[in-house]
Amino acid sequence: MIGNPGNEERELMEIVNGYLYKDILALDGVKDSYALEKLLRALALQVGSEINASELSGLVGIDNKTIERYIDILQKCYIVFKVGAYSRNLRNELKKRYKVYFFDLGIRNAVIGNFLPLAGRTDAGHLWENYLILERLKKQANIPFSAKYYFWRTVGKGGKKIDYLEESADALKAWEIKLHPESKAKIPLTFQRAYPKAETALLTPRNYGDFLLD
Repeated sequence: MIGNPGNEERELMEIVNGYLYKDILALDGVKDSYALEKLLRALALQVGSEINASELSGLVGIDNKTIERYIDILQKCYIVFKVGAYSRNLRNELKKRYKVYFFDLGIRNAVIGNFLPLAGRTDAGHLWENYLILERLKKQANIPFSAKYYFWRTVGKGGKKIDYLEESADALKAWEIKLHPESKAKIPLTFQRAYPKAETALLTPRNYGDFLLD
């Protein structure tokens, strides 16, 4: 929580420089502060996108196993959280990838040094997606036997996708998340045919209240 309104940007930068790049280095053998900083920045720039450890390895300059270990440490420290791929019926469903989101979007913005208002940002859609999924997971954390959560996509160029799914013992729910209320996005027919009993919806600023309070 920011204690001094008007100094938000400075305080967030102090948190990043004082906690993320110092305290975390003392955990679990994290020795390369420069690599950690580059990795966290890469994750911040790719928020809501599928993670490719090999690509991150080339960008950051550390091996795949270290990439995965550092991401796990960031998750244990409640800096980021993972959302895995959902796969049950289709041969061409994505299976092993995952996405990374941030527990605190203020920290995420500080990592990349971007504090522009939402209306002037090129990453507004990803921020909206991160916000909704994070708030939904906060709600789910207070429910006994809460649903498992995923994203969904088919493999290959132009693969069909759904941003967020929940699977419980008796239901499968799927939401495609869009920032613009006028979006004409639809749940892919490929998914509907594979999971005909799934509840599906398009989630926008006009109806997100139901998603967070359901």
